[in-house]
Amino acid sequence: MGLEAALPVDNVLTTQLQKVINWARRSAVWPMPFATACCGIELMATASSRFDLARFGAEVFRFSPRQADLLIVAGRVSVKMLPVLQRIYVQMTEPKWVISMGACASTGGVFDTYAVVQGVDQFIPVDVYVPGCPPRPEMLIEGVMAIQRIIDQDNIPKDGEGRRVPLKIALQPTYQPRAQPLEVSIGAT
Repeated sequence: MGLEAALPVDNVLTTQLQKVINWARRSAVWPMPFATACCGIELMATASSRFDLARFGAEVFRFSPRQADLLIVAGRVSVKMLPVLQRIYVQMTEPKWVISMGACASTGGVFDTYAVVQGVDQFIPVDVYVPGCPPRPEMLIEGVMAIQRIIDQDNIPKDGEGRRVPLKIALQPTYQPRAQPLEVSIGAT
């Protein structure tokens, strides 16, 4: 009734097994959200129908690290939360990926205090840095697509002992802010 009726019976498809594995791995990235602040709202918006992260094969948010392969750290991480984040990272399956979403997760943001970690990359390896405060959903989708491109190319860097090296991809903003509708001036009238 569908594609099977249009194809002859004796078809053969040849490809490399590694390409099929990479296609399946790229098309089924399962993120684990670690959202602690306003970036979590943008993360939820990314999964909503307006931006539809499902189009890119990453719609199945898993809240168990044993079922996830992409950790999205969205928001500030306090020193007390750090052991939990590290345990979640260790429990994830290989190959695993990490996105640092927003200024707080990447550098501590405006919270330059003793209680906030000044960049999660000091404690877990980060593959993609998504800039912004908070970053737009389009930027997070671009970060997921950057990881998917690396998976597709089978270009996973490894060190001398066979462990995966973090990619450390820093995305650039892909949008321009619109001009203000009225000219703003400061001064006496």
